[in-house]
Amino acid sequence: MLSLNAMNVLQPIGRIFLAFLATVGRLSMFTGSALSHCVRPPFYPRIIGRQMVEIGFFSLPVVGLTAIFAGMVLALQSYTGFARFSAEGAIANVVVLSITRELGPVLAGLMVAGRVGAAMAAEIGTMRVTEQIDALTTLSTNPMKYLVAPRLIAGLTMMPILVFIADIIGVFGGYVVGVYKLGFNAANYLQRTYDFLEAEDVISGLVKASVFGFIITLMGCYHGYHSKGGAQGVGTATTYAVVSASILILSSDYILTELFFAK
Repeated sequence: MLSLNAMNVLQPIGRIFLAFLATVGRLSMFTGSALSHCVRPPFYPRIIGRQMVEIGFFSLPVVGLTAIFAGMVLALQSYTGFARFSAEGAIANVVVLSITRELGPVLAGLMVAGRVGAAMAAEIGTMRVTEQIDALTTLSTNPMKYLVAPRLIAGLTMMPILVFIADIIGVFGGYVVGVYKLGFNAANYLQRTYDFLEAEDVISGLVKASVFGFIITLMGCYHGYHSKGGAQGVGTATTYAVVSASILILSSDYILTELFFAK
């Protein structure tokens, strides 16, 4: 028999573990239901188009600024390190690989998570606490079909486009620093970038972008859909949406990198 002190220690651990399992189960059921509604009619093309504009077009400025400064800083830092080994010529290679494989998708994902994921959680959470979602059900409109599915479709389709543009802008930032700050020959820099880049590098980044887009929209919709407790609950759901999306982006980035490039 366990002593009373041991039971007192194990009870909180058990409660946390059971709460974790309940959350995983609820999220799995929510994900399955959302995916099924993404492929079954009826569809709402106007809502999907509006979400595509919200996620893609309006996120482009912050993603572009993040990408260009990431490329510029990466070129400067690479030069500082490679100059110690007389390997300055590899800067173009490092910039294009780092941007297309990792920094482009991850930084874009984190920026979009902070901007779009929080907005989705706040919007759907407000609809939940003000009973607008219940009103949709009363009007024979499936909330998953009307609110969640369009956002998932938009996230899956627009994030790769955003990341592709971010890749171009980030490589351009490295080019600007390499040519105008560090004094590299422009033609040689572009040639080394072109010669070293492979299709797999770009494709892997775009696949990551699709996964990150799904994660961002799923977390925003999930936490907003299950929010409760008025304005404070909406704020909590918004925080959870951004934090959980950011953690899942970083963890899934490792898993996808392992699948693509592990030998």
